[in-house]
Amino acid sequence: MGADHTRPAPSAPPRVRRILVATVVPLFVATVLAALVLWPRGGTPSTDGGANVPRYHGTVTRIVTEPCPPAPEGTPGAAAGPCGTVSVRVDDGPAAGQQVEAPVPAGPGAPRVQAGDDIILVELTDPTDPASSSWNIAEHQRGTPLVWLAVVFAVAIVAFGRWRGLAALAGLAASFAILLAFVLPGISAGRSPLLVAVVGAALIMFVVLYLTHGVTAQTSVAVLGTLGSLVLTGVLGTIATAATHLTGFGSEDATTLSMFQADVDLHGLLLAGIIIGSLGVLDDVTVTQAATVTELAHANPGLSRLQLYRAATRVGRAHIASTVNTIVLAYAGASLPLLLLLTADSRPIGEMLTSEFLAQEIVRSGVATLGLIAAVPLTTGLAAVVTAAGRDGSAPAGDAPSTSRPASERAEALAALSTPRAGRVDPARGPSSTATAGWPEPNRSTDTAW
Repeated sequence: MGADHTRPAPSAPPRVRRILVATVVPLFVATVLAALVLWPRGGTPSTDGGANVPRYHGTVTRIVTEPCPPAPEGTPGAAAGPCGTVSVRVDDGPAAGQQVEAPVPAGPGAPRVQAGDDIILVELTDPTDPASSSWNIAEHQRGTPLVWLAVVFAVAIVAFGRWRGLAALAGLAASFAILLAFVLPGISAGRSPLLVAVVGAALIMFVVLYLTHGVTAQTSVAVLGTLGSLVLTGVLGTIATAATHLTGFGSEDATTLSMFQADVDLHGLLLAGIIIGSLGVLDDVTVTQAATVTELAHANPGLSRLQLYRAATRVGRAHIASTVNTIVLAYAGASLPLLLLLTADSRPIGEMLTSEFLAQEIVRSGVATLGLIAAVPLTTGLAAVVTAAGRDGSAPAGDAPSTSRPASERAEALAALSTPRAGRVDPARGPSSTATAGWPEPNRSTDTAW
């Protein structure tokens, strides 16, 4: 998330720090108070999602395949297999240790099992005869592979990022905790999805950015830039969804959710998804822009606010050019089945593009991109003002000294280059060619302490 710079950022002047504290602290307090007001109370409302079918762990011990029985005449699309039975050893539950028989999974999306696979079993009871039950294979057990993937993920981040990587993992855990404890329950409890998403995204931003990048003026600038861009994204999303008359029923998931929880505002849920989805890219851009301005000012303390802004904006343009493609490809990757449906649709392309399910994805990408573009000048301008504050043409307090050599050292270097060295003859060019004097001894380092 953002650029990582191990060198600590120069401290801002006291007056600038006071202004940042007076701006950021009230915003943080307002976010916490809004979260407390919107916090779901009384638990998440129950949904009529059907009976809770018992699920048990099991291990496949044997598979016996056989020819499928002929399908009834006139049945379209009859399944051609596979058919047979699977012997499974039940690992937990009342039938633990027993061998049970289940039909070979068949049909679209059915798991493909082999001997030794760890699977999930469901026990189905006949409504007309409670004493009669049957076993079916629901899916594979994925817990162990996912745990190993999470371990490799965490080790790689900590090995590369060290303490900063550990802080990033803590920020990731905090993000999921806020989503699972506040955002999702708040929306399920009937709160405004847009308001819950904005407050939740702001809370994630405060926790993650300061935890990962430290409590510095540079981080505070990134926080302000991210918060301003989030608000703008929410406004643009509201305008765009109203102008295109989107209802939020553009996906099968939303339709299914409306059947289980009829009181959920799907239009607001669409806006909430835009806000949450934009946050991950916005904080990357804002942190990078704030760090870029800081590094430019450190490399050349003589740059003015306008020069810092222009130089960092050029970096931001390159970043945005690649990030826009990232946003579109991310949405396209998540919607590949949807895009494949377009190839089988016989409607005109204009009619498909303006349909609910595709217009929804276009609005997501467009609004997120506009918020991202706005984040660059906003964050860069704030960073330039904060970084250049109180310098008066000299390096700011706490900044590293200029990389240019003092005048006395430059004069000595020029004299050393122009003065002949005594007693040294260049063997390749004869006695008339001498090397320059003033050079240090052959084994002495020429690096100057800066």
